[in-house]
Amino acid sequence: MTAAPQSPELSTDTAVVRALRRIRVPQTQRNRELALLLFAIVINAASVALVQLGALSTIQPEILYFVGGLALLAVAIHVLLRFVARDADPFLLPIATLLTGLGVAMIYRIDIALGQSGWGAPSTRQIVWTAIAMVLAIVVVVTLRNYRQLQRYTYVSGFVGVLLLLLPLVPGLGSDQNADVWISIGIFSFQPGELAKIALAIFFAGYLARTRESLASVGTRFLGMTWPRARDLGPILVFWLLSVGIIVLQRDLGTGLLLFGMFVAMLYVATGKTSWVLIGVGLAVAGALIASQVLTYVGWRFANWLDAFNPDIINRDGGSYQLVQGIFGLAQGGLLGTGLGRGRPDITPLSQSDYIFPSLGEELGLIGVFAILCLYMVLVSRGIRVGVNGQDDFGKLLAVGLSFTIALQVFIMVGGVTRLIPLTGLTTPFLTAGGSSLIANWIIVALLLRISDAVRTRPRAVIG
Repeated sequence: MTAAPQSPELSTDTAVVRALRRIRVPQTQRNRELALLLFAIVINAASVALVQLGALSTIQPEILYFVGGLALLAVAIHVLLRFVARDADPFLLPIATLLTGLGVAMIYRIDIALGQSGWGAPSTRQIVWTAIAMVLAIVVVVTLRNYRQLQRYTYVSGFVGVLLLLLPLVPGLGSDQNADVWISIGIFSFQPGELAKIALAIFFAGYLARTRESLASVGTRFLGMTWPRARDLGPILVFWLLSVGIIVLQRDLGTGLLLFGMFVAMLYVATGKTSWVLIGVGLAVAGALIASQVLTYVGWRFANWLDAFNPDIINRDGGSYQLVQGIFGLAQGGLLGTGLGRGRPDITPLSQSDYIFPSLGEELGLIGVFAILCLYMVLVSRGIRVGVNGQDDFGKLLAVGLSFTIALQVFIMVGGVTRLIPLTGLTTPFLTAGGSSLIANWIIVALLLRISDAVRTRPRAVIG
């Protein structure tokens, strides 16, 4: 029995309805993004205004003009996405904008307390670096039409990542900081390790996408888990040694832990083997314990953590004074905070960089810092969701790796300043004063936007 032929008019109507449905989905995503973005811009402007009212008892419009310029750049990215990446995730851009704006507001608040203004003020430089970072994000979105092209440069990215990590050790480039992770070019200082994590994430994703089958399918069954072969342990041992080398040569515990953690997380996603995680955690703990006994720098970090309120440790050079001041600031904030512009975060050393989270906690309170952590949680979860929904191994690994990097960096910094774990020299993504961190994190957002657009535009069944 043959089906009745479908009339041309009905077929045409069905095709039109399907086309409209395909158009409506990305348009709805972009409208949702616009609403969230406008909300973020309002919160940022209100934060700066409240800082001025709390600290100066008046509103000076100059800084609001600069904040308005950053808002226009954020709107420009949104408009661009409507044309070149209509299916991109709608939450990434508003959250990144809101976190960046809160960081600018707190850095500006500390500038007021310290009497800093003009180009020498960290808040002014932060606004300039934010504009540069957002422009670079636009460049990435426009030029990187297909993120899979990055897989062609797997080993080139690995070489570039290692080279960036070694740059601070080059005579004449390294900057005299607490750790050998900065380079100075003229009046500018830059932390190449921030860009190195992106290059190494591309390398890890490309390498694991090619070797995941052999890493996942072969091993020995023991204690209810499949353990990898000895020869398959080579990659993780190499990057464990690289991480330890960074800690030893550059006195940078944070970057070493961050890169090693990112590699272990991507290795787990690629293979699905819990044994890789156990091996990675075991190596990380062993490396940290050995370093604490052998390296004075790491040993002091552990001493500051375990006995922070000991007067002898507080008052010594490189002691726990900064950590204790940050904890007192969080305690002063309490549940609701002192209010923007009405606290004293400036009495904590490096309150605009390493300790910006306690600075925000003092003036926004426990509720405020929980809201900030929720923003990070949503940002990371959306990035991981992009990876989980990806069709190809490279995109899945890259999205998860970049998202996990942000999550691990937040955990390391927030855990350090709250004395949950030993403090390390990393930055709090989007909040901390510093151009290299802002540029790297906005490039990560641009890459996640590109990957999410490709994931959402894959062929899918039409409803109805």
